[in-house]
Amino acid sequence: MSSIMPGSRLGPYEVLALIGAGGMGEVWKARDTRLDRIVAIKVSKEKFSERFEREARAVAALNRSSEVLCRWIRR
Repeated sequence: MSSIMPGSRLGPYEVLALIGAGGMGEVWKARDTRLDRIVAIKVSKEKFSERFEREARAVAALNRSSEVLCRWIRR
């Protein structure tokens, strides 16, 4: 589906492996090179961009002890 491959970079994120794929897009395991921590990056299919934006806003509103960070990378 996407042009993302293990070893590629998305801003400061180094893509490591595909975690899963489904109807809305793909989820990739990556490393944040600035903070040296593992993150998950969700790449949405274009036709789901509005739904993905709502999901990202809901995740960003969470206030929990285990932090969930949502960042936008537009290509």
